[in-house]
Amino acid sequence: MSKIKLILLTVIFLPIILRAQQKDFKIVYTSDIDHFWQAYDSVANTADSAAQVDIIQRLYVDRGTPGLKAFMAARQYDALLWMKLIHKYPGFWRSIRKNTLSVKDHVPDITKSIDRFKKLYPEMRPAKMYFTVGGLRSGGTTTADMVLIGAEIATADQLTDASELSDWLKNVFKNQRNTNIVSLNVHEYVHTQQKAGDGGSLLSQTIKEGAADFISELVTHKNNNAYMIYGRAHEPELKKRFLIEMFSTAMGNWLYNGSDNPHPDLGYFMGYSICKAYYNRHQANRRKAIKTIMELDYTNEKQLTDFLEASRYYGQPINKEEQLKAFEKLQPYVTGLSPDINGNKNVDTSLSELTINFSEPMAKGYSFSYGDGGKEHFPITGVAGFTDDRRSIKVKLKLEPGKSYNFEITDMSFASLTGYPLKPYTVSFDVK
Repeated sequence: MSKIKLILLTVIFLPIILRAQQKDFKIVYTSDIDHFWQAYDSVANTADSAAQVDIIQRLYVDRGTPGLKAFMAARQYDALLWMKLIHKYPGFWRSIRKNTLSVKDHVPDITKSIDRFKKLYPEMRPAKMYFTVGGLRSGGTTTADMVLIGAEIATADQLTDASELSDWLKNVFKNQRNTNIVSLNVHEYVHTQQKAGDGGSLLSQTIKEGAADFISELVTHKNNNAYMIYGRAHEPELKKRFLIEMFSTAMGNWLYNGSDNPHPDLGYFMGYSICKAYYNRHQANRRKAIKTIMELDYTNEKQLTDFLEASRYYGQPINKEEQLKAFEKLQPYVTGLSPDINGNKNVDTSLSELTINFSEPMAKGYSFSYGDGGKEHFPITGVAGFTDDRRSIKVKLKLEPGKSYNFEITDMSFASLTGYPLKPYTVSFDVK
């Protein structure tokens, strides 16, 4: 082949190769948002509900990106759900449309931020970010190589009409700012790079979330979430409280508590502060410090406690056993039953109501679990509710002669008004 022909072929095919490379390296996908609103507009012009479901299926679901399909599988979304939500929350959908469509304006900044992340952490693995419109169940989640964003939640802010929605969403929106969309989604991208698995402790989960926040701040130079603003202003008191609780498995005071807390998700701030302290102590080798933060194993308790010690956030060694004992002293507990049937071998079948008494006033949540006997030996048929002072709760019973019963009063939902989980309590008795 002559040199002239080779040059001509290079000129012809090089742009094609470059376009293919650009396509392969695309990071952010937003087409699902456009498809959703096309389906939404078509639904508005169709009265038949079955036809509306078909429209959403054809115009949104069937045209969906791999990210939309993955999000649907993760959160059990389908066309029927979207049809119902469109009709149930008309004010919300009208108010959120502009915000979701504005995502495209942020794509260049998100892409540049991921490029900067790669420079800070060369070991970064490729991942893709999909902005979808979800079913109001999640603002986002991640897989090993995908960030899945529910833009109807992620782009909402204090101006979004949440009057038709749950208290959880109202509180989430109140604490969000649309100007944080780049840093929030870089945070999610960082999660795709972290090691899989969660530890059981509050410390594990807060460092995992805080690491994503800290790296996002290094990349974007922004971090003005509501919990960061509040955390910076109240750090000494938060630091003291967190010390007592961090080795426990109780998340309610610190994480994922947007439905009933005026200052939710302060655990993100605590994890961020620990990671920042570690980074600042290792200024001589920042690249190595970032690598350490990125590659923490959240299932390895010793590694996390060593990382905490190396950060010197608390300035002195921490005795885990002492902190757990201090935490246990703060937990509410069951003081007894009325009537006191626990361990009784001769309970009458006429007993139809049982009162459970607590050491202090309890929050509104409750949860009862099967005991060793399973469903067949679970006597509770309903909950009458808490007493006015919230120091007792009444449950309905149905008892059969000659049968044994047992159940667990768990720490899954029961907690004090100060947010500490109940010490689990087992009830077991026999009916005469």
